[in-house]
Amino acid sequence: MLKHRGFPGRLPGTDYQFVIRRANPRGVTPLTRRERFADRKAADRRADAGFLAALWEHFGDQPFERGNLDAGRLSWLFGREVVPAEDPFDPASYEALLVIDVAAARVSFPEVIQ
Repeated sequence: MLKHRGFPGRLPGTDYQFVIRRANPRGVTPLTRRERFADRKAADRRADAGFLAALWEHFGDQPFERGNLDAGRLSWLFGREVVPAEDPFDPASYEALLVIDVAAARVSFPEVIQ
């Protein structure tokens, strides 16, 4: 599992984690698209925006390996702002390649990607 050095571990001042420390010994948690409903807490929306901002700062519009990025946090963006960069895509692989869909990210998080 690739560890993304320099990537923030969590949203500052919160317990919303962005990375995991080690690979899951029981298997890789697969990425799944989670629905974001309008009544989500403001803190959850800030965590999504903070995570996308960290992804944008770290990788830009280039493909990146999932590595030690938290599956739960990625799943909130997966299928919309973060999409597979390879075909076939294995959602249960630490080596899976992802990429930011810049157009979708600008619509959902205009404050992050200008």
